[in-house]
Amino acid sequence: MDVGKKIRLERIFNRATERTIIVPMDHGVSVGPIAGLENMRNAVDDMVAGGANAVLGHRGLVRCGHRSEGQDCGLIVHLSASTSLSPTPNAKILVGTVEDALRRGADAVSVHVNLGDETEMQMLRDLGEVSDKATSWGMPILAMVYARGPKIKDEFDPEIVAHCARVGEELGADIVKVSYTGDPETFGRVVDGVCIPVVIAGGPKLDSTQSFLQMVSDSISAGGSGLSVGRNVFQHKNRVRLVEALSKVVHQDETVEAALKYIGE
Repeated sequence: MDVGKKIRLERIFNRATERTIIVPMDHGVSVGPIAGLENMRNAVDDMVAGGANAVLGHRGLVRCGHRSEGQDCGLIVHLSASTSLSPTPNAKILVGTVEDALRRGADAVSVHVNLGDETEMQMLRDLGEVSDKATSWGMPILAMVYARGPKIKDEFDPEIVAHCARVGEELGADIVKVSYTGDPETFGRVVDGVCIPVVIAGGPKLDSTQSFLQMVSDSISAGGSGLSVGRNVFQHKNRVRLVEALSKVVHQDETVEAALKYIGE
């Protein structure tokens, strides 16, 4: 592996566990300034205080307070965008470059692909082009790959999720983010199908902290490398404490019960 890429990945992954807690904060483009992200500086400060390994956002947010007053935190700049106001919200387009992310101090870039969408061809081409450019700069890529389109009956189907993960790997991603399949056995097959770290997405806000922590714990037991979750983290009523609890589950293999007790639930 290129030494520059290796150094940058070490800013995103815990060196001891080779796992990560990434908190995406790119929602402002897709759905606006939702609860928890009204003040980006406060949001980033809280994630860093809890022990998140990295935060993820669009390039314009870097100036709004990526660097916390506390300890440092990895920065992933998201290069894809679409809005919920569009007639084709699943069609992602590139709105940034690897070079711009480097200028802003990024440790990695991310690209979003929705397999099954009518514009899948363009998104796959974009991921391939970004991968080529990132390789030349020693910049890691996180590929967010989901199955969303007219032919997709169940985006959580294990075979479909495994396909998503494999697409990310084969097109050059260093980390792939996919939906959780619902149980450790099937998710283990997703992880086994690639040779790069697999992190889980959070999806819609879950109905309880316990169900969220259980999902994270089960994914780790299946061989996953952590999480890249937004709303279920930054919208939690005690989000700093939650990130601290997640760190115990992801990096210390604590039980869900112990993590819940730590949060006070």
